[in-house]
Amino acid sequence: MIPERQFDDFDDELLDAYSRAVTNAVDRVGPAVVKIEAGRGGGSGVVFTPDGFILTNSHVVHGAPALKTILPDGRSMRADLIGEDDDTDLAVIRVTDPENGRFPWATLGDSRAIRPGQVAVAIGNPYGFHHSVTAGVISALGRSLRGKSGRLMDDIIQTDASLNPGNSGGPLVTTRGDVIGINTAMILPAQGLCFAIATNTARYVAARLMRDGRIRRSYIGVGGQNVPIPRGLARAHQLAVSSGVLIVSVEPGSPAVAAGLQDGDIIFSFGGDPVAAIDDLHRRLSDDRIGKPCTVTILRGLERRQITVIPQESRGK
Repeated sequence: MIPERQFDDFDDELLDAYSRAVTNAVDRVGPAVVKIEAGRGGGSGVVFTPDGFILTNSHVVHGAPALKTILPDGRSMRADLIGEDDDTDLAVIRVTDPENGRFPWATLGDSRAIRPGQVAVAIGNPYGFHHSVTAGVISALGRSLRGKSGRLMDDIIQTDASLNPGNSGGPLVTTRGDVIGINTAMILPAQGLCFAIATNTARYVAARLMRDGRIRRSYIGVGGQNVPIPRGLARAHQLAVSSGVLIVSVEPGSPAVAAGLQDGDIIFSFGGDPVAAIDDLHRRLSDDRIGKPCTVTILRGLERRQITVIPQESRGK
């Protein structure tokens, strides 16, 4: 019979390990998390380059006459809007430090590498409480969430790490200190239903905003989620991918409707390039696709089909 004290010691060791994992994440990423004041509202952001570029939500900064950031060390700085994208609820702003020139910055990790059940840490400024930390787990991957632009945002991470107004734009972090999401929303009055935009999407959008100040993209008008393709089916059709994008909605009057795409189709190739996940499809729908016929290869039931779709320019920002 194992003495009760040994169970207590084991529980203490587990708790200490968990605490160390969370504090490690905060130590690594916390110095790069800023509070954003945007006139009547505000939120959070995370510095992701040493020269002061900050990722946040579009809804945090949209329409603000002026932006101010407060760093963890208490410094307050004016920020300039570099660009925002309503369709993904992402924005990039920038602060400059004429004295030091460099800022603490966080690493954008690979959001494809995370798994449900993995510990997730959120850092932000809920209700103005500066630099608050909450922890939970990754509840699910590949969720869809309708943004304020009306577009269905895909590749969304669901977590039960507690989020509140003011957390928006802050990072969702692994215990290794990698940013794997930008916190964007919670469902009220539900508890433990919180969402973040995956960094593989955020990285692509941020690069375009830094280059052009906006996103000009094509669209075909489908909402989808990542799904595995059964091994036998993939082998039978000699597919280059083991997963694809399941179409869960088709927008009325869209290029997808004109092409004949349907709910339940699984896209695994677009324009000859493999599509294993939603962010693959988003990358394929670039501005140079607008108005040009593209071949979409799908599975419809057990049948492989090729459909020609003509992407149009997105009506979002």
